Amino acid sequence: MNPAQHPQGHAVIIGAGHAGGTLAALLRQYGHPGPITVVGGEDLPPYLRPPLSRAWLQQAMGPDELLPRPAGASADQAIALRPGMRAMAIEPGSRQVALNDGSVLHYEHLVIATGSAPRWLVLPGDERPGITYLRTMEDAQALRGHLQTARCLAIIGGGYAGLEIASTARKLGVQVRIIEREGRLLTRSASPQMAAHLLQLHAGQGVEVHFNAAVAAIQGDSPTRITALWMADGSRLECDAVLIGVGAAPCMELAQSLGLDCADGIAVDGEGRTAMNGIYAIGDATRRPLAGYPGLHRLESVPSALEQARRAACAITGSELPAHETPWFWSDQYDTRLQIAGLPGQGDQTVLRGNPASGRFAVLHLRGGQLCAAECVNSPGEFMAARKAIAATHCADPGFPTLPSKAPLTS
Repeated sequence: MNPAQHPQGHAVIIGAGHAGGTLAALLRQYGHPGPITVVGGEDLPPYLRPPLSRAWLQQAMGPDELLPRPAGASADQAIALRPGMRAMAIEPGSRQVALNDGSVLHYEHLVIATGSAPRWLVLPGDERPGITYLRTMEDAQALRGHLQTARCLAIIGGGYAGLEIASTARKLGVQVRIIEREGRLLTRSASPQMAAHLLQLHAGQGVEVHFNAAVAAIQGDSPTRITALWMADGSRLECDAVLIGVGAAPCMELAQSLGLDCADGIAVDGEGRTAMNGIYAIGDATRRPLAGYPGLHRLESVPSALEQARRAACAITGSELPAHETPWFWSDQYDTRLQIAGLPGQGDQTVLRGNPASGRFAVLHLRGGQLCAAECVNSPGEFMAARKAIAATHCADPGFPTLPSKAPLTS
């Protein structure tokens, strides 16, 4: 069957990241009988992205290990992959998607899973090689090459990706300088207590962190060589490679062209439906409702993308919907694993369990006496208990089994 000519039941997925690739496989698993096509902008099948800032940079895993499914699995499930292709326009009246090669796909179900892209930082001197962003395999390959020869990596931005790359670079023996425009790390995604702990962790590994700092220009002694960052305060920080990690923006141009609500993400319901019949959106490009948290939220995490893929697959196939999951996230830095359940910024009280100096503790966030988030360092038992408690909207239990301390934190 040629899905371009036989649209009945055709599910077209724009985006081959975690959300899009998982959705395609689940549609088949849940019994979708029609054609399935995944349109991906990279010349690669769907692959795992979290290792790009960790094991992949250390050359501790090969390309095949980045594949979430065995080679040939998509073909075995009659899932058509269209790598290296971009969707240029959507015509909802005729249910068509125009691709950049001039071909047209007809659809019954269309899913926008376009993810997010790095926010660009325009600076004098940013045309030099040795400057990277990290979002794709190509980016990771370039950064891996820079880390093999660099003496000092400057990371502009103190978010999770930058901290993970700092950890990897230090393991490779590369000096690291982090430049953060705010007064602390992770201002939008972690509590002050957790940010302070991670700062201490990185400082203990020899990482320099510069707060309230802005880069004015990237300097070099030739068009192809970086030597330093020229700072807005007139100071100079030596480096010979630069990673820019100042956040990500949702890729929602296609949704915007349809007139959909796209205020910092495509607005969807709990199953990924947009306001337009037959069109869904999932993954990092969306804002969605979360059980227990008012409003719509845009989450940039693999677990969120996978949950959205499951719920959209159920909606499209008419399968029974799973229970809503508590949002969660993880980050590996050095020998430390941070696991977060819930949304830390939603609480009105903070409680510490354990001793941060031991390297094993949890920061609990309560709202009206109920647990709404937990940041857990090397404490998987606390993390799992917190996820269950948040999902059940239970009050925080001072008798959590593994860590005895619950000393209040000052705000």
